[in-house]
This record gives sequence, C-alpha cells and structure tokens, in this order.
Amino acid sequence: MGQPVPVLEMTGIGKTFPGVVALDDVDFRLLPGEVHALMGENGAGKSTLIKVLTGVYSNDAGEVRLAGEPVRFTGPLQAQRAGVSTVYQEVNLCPNLSVAENIFIGREPRRFGKIQWSRMRKRSAELLRRLDLDIDVSAPLSTYSLAVQQMVAIARAVDVSVKVLVLDEPTSSLDTSEVDQLFRVIRRLSDDGVAILFVSHFLDQVYEIADRMTVLRNGRRIGEYRTAELPQMDLVSKMIGKELETLEQLEERTGRTHDRARDAPVVIQAEGLGRVGAIEPFDLTIHEGEVVGLAGLLGSGRTELARLLFGADRADHGGVQIGGRPVTLRGPRTAMRHRIAFSSENRRAEGLVEDLSVRENIVLALQASRGWLRPISRRRQEELADKYIKALHIRPADPERPVRNLSGGNQQKVLLARWLITEPRLLIVDEPTRGIDVGAKAEIQRLLAELSGGGMAVLFISAELEEVLRVSHTVAVLRDRRLIQQIDNDADLDADRVMQAIASGGQPA
Repeated sequence: MGQPVPVLEMTGIGKTFPGVVALDDVDFRLLPGEVHALMGENGAGKSTLIKVLTGVYSNDAGEVRLAGEPVRFTGPLQAQRAGVSTVYQEVNLCPNLSVAENIFIGREPRRFGKIQWSRMRKRSAELLRRLDLDIDVSAPLSTYSLAVQQMVAIARAVDVSVKVLVLDEPTSSLDTSEVDQLFRVIRRLSDDGVAILFVSHFLDQVYEIADRMTVLRNGRRIGEYRTAELPQMDLVSKMIGKELETLEQLEERTGRTHDRARDAPVVIQAEGLGRVGAIEPFDLTIHEGEVVGLAGLLGSGRTELARLLFGADRADHGGVQIGGRPVTLRGPRTAMRHRIAFSSENRRAEGLVEDLSVRENIVLALQASRGWLRPISRRRQEELADKYIKALHIRPADPERPVRNLSGGNQQKVLLARWLITEPRLLIVDEPTRGIDVGAKAEIQRLLAELSGGGMAVLFISAELEEVLRVSHTVAVLRDRRLIQQIDNDADLDADRVMQAIASGGQPA
C-alpha cells in the first residue's frame, strides 16, 4: 500500500517581515492520524509557519492545501471552521466563565434565540469524558488546574469536525502525570484519524509521542524524518547547526584560559534550588573569576535557572549561599544588595526603557539600588555615562540620544553598562549577543573575558553552543528543565560532546 494522502500540505512557503526572512521555501506535510513534531530553536520559524497555516499571517510565497484543496485563511476562526484548530501554550479561554461556556463560547446551542443550558452542559460533559475527564462542567474554569484547562481547550478544538489539531507547547506547565494524561488523549485523537502538529522543546516527550518530525533552522526546512529513524544526537545537531565560523576567525578565542584557581572564593552556591513548573532542583557553584556557561536547547530551563539566582522568581526548593552565608532571595532588590546583576535576554521588554536616553538607561539600576529618595546628581550621571560609553565603545557616543535609536549591539552594551556600574560580584547575562552583528558579538565576548579576568563571576547563557564554549570555564548542561551535567571546558571539550550530553540526558554514551 502507498503512503496516505496528506490531509495538509504546505509547499514553498515564504514569509518576510521588514529586514527579516522568517520562512524561506518551506515545505511541510501532515498525514491523517499521525502526530508530527515541528522542531527547531528560537527563531527557526515554527511559530510563523503555524500562523501562516491558521491565517494569522498571509504567506508571501507558496501554497497551503487542506484535504487536497487550496486554502488561504483570513484568520484563525476561518481556519477552525475548515477543520484546523490550535491550542496554544497559554490557554486562551475565559477563566470567569464555566467549563461548558468556554467549550461552546460563540456557538452556544440555541432554541428560539435562547441558550439551551442543559443541552450545552450535557454535550460538554460528553466531550470531556472522551478525553478521560469527568468534572463539573457548570463550575468556573478558574477552579480547575492548568492541566484541566488544557483539556477543556482541546475539547473545544476537537468539537468542530477537526481535521488538523495544532498543539503549541502543550506540556510546558504540566507535571509528569498530567503529561501522561495528555498523551493518552493525543493517541486517542490520532487513532480517530485526527492529524496532530505537536510543538515542544522536550526531546523525551517528542520521541515518546511523535511519529515523524520536521526540523526548521533559520527559516528553512532542514528535513523531514521518521522519529524512530533519527537519533537524538542527530536531531540536536540539525536543530542547532554550526554557523559561527566567521566569529571564530574574527576573535582568536577571546583570551579564555583554563587555569583558573580551583580554590578561588565561592561567590554563589545553590543547593537543591528549584521551582515547580520551571526547573528541577539543582546544585551549582560559581567562583570568583569563573565564567559558567549554560548550554541546552530552548526550553531546557536556562533562563529559569538564572531568574532563580537573581530572585526574579521565588524558589520553592533548596537555598542559596552568597559569599558563604545563607541568603533568602526575596526578589531582585535582595540580589542587587548582594551585588548580583542580571541582564535579561529580552532587552526591550525587561531591560531598556526605549524612550529614555542612553544616560538615563545606564544609571537606572544604580539609582534603583540607592532608592529614589537619594537621587544621583546630573553631574554624576554624566560622569558615569561618559565613562562607560568610552569603556564599552558605545556608538554614537552621545549620552542624550534616545536608546531606541541605537543599533541592537549598542543597545546591548548600554544594558551591560547599567549593571557594570553597580560593580557586581556575579553578572548574569542571558543571550547578550542575540540579534547583533558579528563585530558587536566579539566585543561583548571580549568584555566578559576581561571582567572574569578581573575577578568577576559570570553566568553566561546562549543558544549558540560554540559561543558558550568560547567564553566559559565550565559548561553546565540542561535538558528538559534539569541540570544534567557540569563539564570543565578543557582542550578536549567541543560542541559534539555537549550535544551528546544533551541528547543522552547526561548518561555515558
């Protein structure tokens, strides 16, 4: 017998935003009754492809065919009516309404213009029982766990003659038993012929549930594979790629050394630190002058780990010692008092204030640590801004220029300057080189090497393995929100060894 006819085909899909090619000649197909994983790192094009499919974006090139017929949806509602439903990571339901109202919102059964409440509740209960869920459908959705809300969203999605069900990071906030329940539902739906597009950064879950997978990288399709025939090591390699040769030639490795003193004073020590739904309990020690790099795929828990060490999120397991003394990190201000700085990966939403000047952005953290009743004088602000503009080669060297008018690389330098002014003992930098040009990357990496050489401890996060290896003394490897291995960055450590650790879950090959 030949292969089934695809229920969904996307061929030659292209999508461009100003200055960015998000999708470039991408093909994707989905067979009836299969679970197909869409894999790729951040910026690979997964979300854009889904939004093209569901009509959130119109494609600039290519064609979408559903059940063999060309389609071009104008929005998610039209896609849903045609049989393509999406359940997102953030459940987009109304918690103040009942379970039944959420399932039938906008399509309530009516007679003579009046809602048939009894019929709606009965139908809702039947739908949920198909998903192995027996709950009071008249109760407000907010009274149930996120896992139950996820099932309600799926029940709503499948009660519209669904042909294609898109599950975008459906397990990101679920525990093990809840994931098992969701997977039972997915298998039942696929047995009924529903084609399921599954997006997740948890490799073990992908290999457990998916029949096939398509890998995207930088907006291009790398390939389509049967899950059973693609080793995890190969998948990781295809997702990440090796694209930093230009930077290698530019830098001559930033001056990182492997001979740091093993008996250097400990800056911070985490023991059994963790947060339910964010990252499993972990142990981590960082010494003066040490750069610890966090390696792992998107969703592995890198940022979650960093946020716990900065107090941006409260841990519910374990504890932290700073300088040998136990400290309760009640929030970022506590961390700042102990000279811990955190440069977020999202420099626009959590970092820079774009309407303020370079000077005003640079002094923000120092002013916050002093309190607003002790303002920094304008003269002192100008001295600090001038000093760090020169030290970090921020261009143009105009402290009064609005920071939004700077390039991405120079904006990143402003953010680093803000934290360096506070003279931290530990500098946490999350994706400091994302979205900036090669020259700016090299400058920031050299700066981090110089800071660690002067005794500052650095926790460095990057999705680019070669970059982590270039700047780090120790590499902490994460997978599926667990810190699985710590490796000294000696002469023998390379990207292949780190990828092997990620693929194997830290177990010996």
